[in-house]
Amino acid sequence: MIADWIGSSAAVLTTVSFAPQVIKTLRTGNTRGISLGMYAMFCAGVALWCLYGLLIEAWPVVIANTLTFVLASIVLWHKLRETQREERRRHPSPETPIPAPAAPRDSTSGRPAGPILRPES
Repeated sequence: MIADWIGSSAAVLTTVSFAPQVIKTLRTGNTRGISLGMYAMFCAGVALWCLYGLLIEAWPVVIANTLTFVLASIVLWHKLRETQREERRRHPSPETPIPAPAAPRDSTSGRPAGPILRPES
């Protein structure tokens, strides 16, 4: 009985501990301080815990790790998205057109500056 209480408490605490990070990530969209490798390995490990729980029919293990997997996967998904955006900024694809520089403008009129046309004599 005490073992069940300790196990349940541990499951609730470890699962709920991801909520603040998920909330912060969803609010700010910022995952720069998060390790992609750590979250990827963590999600894989939690998925294996879920599988293990299913194999031994330990439903508290399955439920707790499924919830943890969902929460951690949200952060991982945002981290992957941010990593892709940063990669695209650093290495734009050749198909991405580079915008032409803006034409110089006349400082007084704001019109595009061009050659001064003189009437022919």
